[in-house]
Amino acid sequence: MNGPDTLKQYEGPLRTKMGACFPGKRAVFRGQDLHSTFRNANWFDFCVYSITGRHLTEPELNVLQGIWVYTSYPDVRLWNNRVASLAASARSTGAQGLAAGIACSEAAIFGKQPDMAICDFLFRAQKRVAAGECLEDLIREEMKNHKVIMGYGRPMAAVYVDERIPVTFELMKSEGVEMGPHMLLALEIEKQLEKILGRPLPMAYSTPVTAIPLDMGFSVREVYL
Repeated sequence: MNGPDTLKQYEGPLRTKMGACFPGKRAVFRGQDLHSTFRNANWFDFCVYSITGRHLTEPELNVLQGIWVYTSYPDVRLWNNRVASLAASARSTGAQGLAAGIACSEAAIFGKQPDMAICDFLFRAQKRVAAGECLEDLIREEMKNHKVIMGYGRPMAAVYVDERIPVTFELMKSEGVEMGPHMLLALEIEKQLEKILGRPLPMAYSTPVTAIPLDMGFSVREVYL
């Protein structure tokens, strides 16, 4: 449905499942009292709960938080960092610079678009492989339709193992978080791509960044958020 009819559905009282604020009394968040239920909440746990409506285990949260830390690169050559720094140089506010940098992270060859492309493929491929289909055939079909498998071959260093991946796997091991079916599938795709292409094409960080939360029960949309 397009046009004004879509907006008309939301005339009048705003309806939401997320919650509401009752000034002077309380705030409700996903059906819970914000200030009592989440009095001692970890911020990352609260963030994940706001997206999924679920609480993860502490080891799972530590792994997801580690992913954030391991990819916090201050390098100004990264386009989103450069845009944010240029905004600062132009005396924009911090919020404006940050928003501009985040917007640049929706790029076609890095950031959220490749993240969602590999996330979607892993999600679809896992279901089809579990149903008995051949992974190599699925990869060839995807490459025929899209020419590439996003999440494999880092744009700036395609033949090198992404330095963030080994340390992420080490963190998973130390936290006792096992690789699930999507992460194991991602590793097998890497092997199949080398077989198909006749040369290595190591996965980029976007692949474990999406496969790991998929294995924790996130949907594709939740991984994006």
